[in-house]
Amino acid sequence: MLEPIRHQLPHGITLDCLACGTPGKPLLLFLHGFPEGAFIWEGVMAPFADRWRCLAPNLRGYGGSSQPEAVEAYKPKALVQDLAALIALESPGQPAACVVAHDWGGALAWNLAIQQPQLLQQLLIINAPHPGAFVRELQHNPAQQAASQYMHFLRRPDAAPLLLADGARRLWDFFRTPAGDLPAWLTPEWQARYQAHWPQCLTAACRYYAASPLVPPRGANGDLQPLPDALLHTPVATHILWGLDDAALLPELLDGLEAWVPQLSVERVPGASHWLVHEHPERVIRSLHQLLHEALLKRELSALATPASESDFPLDY
Repeated sequence: MLEPIRHQLPHGITLDCLACGTPGKPLLLFLHGFPEGAFIWEGVMAPFADRWRCLAPNLRGYGGSSQPEAVEAYKPKALVQDLAALIALESPGQPAACVVAHDWGGALAWNLAIQQPQLLQQLLIINAPHPGAFVRELQHNPAQQAASQYMHFLRRPDAAPLLLADGARRLWDFFRTPAGDLPAWLTPEWQARYQAHWPQCLTAACRYYAASPLVPPRGANGDLQPLPDALLHTPVATHILWGLDDAALLPELLDGLEAWVPQLSVERVPGASHWLVHEHPERVIRSLHQLLHEALLKRELSALATPASESDFPLDY
């Protein structure tokens, strides 16, 4: 059963979360993107509640979580600090068993896995670009440059009221199919949830874009610089689930990731868009089950050669 909880982090930020499963069980952390919230994970989390502690925070700025006014408070370093503190509170002394993340949540999860890989055992990314690949494509791929121009609008100080105007028409446009229709999954019930969610968080949500150092160039000449090598590599085992019909994040973002992520597997989903979590929740659930099962087998093999007292996790899955 899902329950709302609130975590006060040591550095003064409060995160409202949805949780299920028993505290103390291995942690599964679910991170949403823009313009969404923790509620998108409800159907995905529930099947794992029997053996895992499942937690989906409203990220900084969303829902009832803290909403600092300064744009600088939404820089990646600060947002990753929130995740590290949340893992420490929910899984003291142990890494998260898996971080599952979409869109902006995925961007933060990539940074967490690169900067503090000891905090998570596995990473499941859903349509969120690796920072090195994103910079590369923004520098050299005209199609990705064109697809990312919307970011300039979201960086404007007046972006939130413009997005909410006229019945949030511009926000609904983010979800529309190529034919211009709202997708079938976006039922009246889902629309009502989004309509209730957006007014309380959209100003803060747009600060993610205003604070981001990754900005698509306007025209042929951009000044986006390559990221330092230290901000690209992670040893964390990573599985990517990618809807190939994502209009904002093109499939070329999957190219060359093995150089930065040695333990990598990629699952391409034809016909799925950026909103794969909604379109194919069963695919997300199946992929996560498979990752957790494979991790269990690895731990069991390791346990054969390791005294039981030295095992890091209970073999309960």
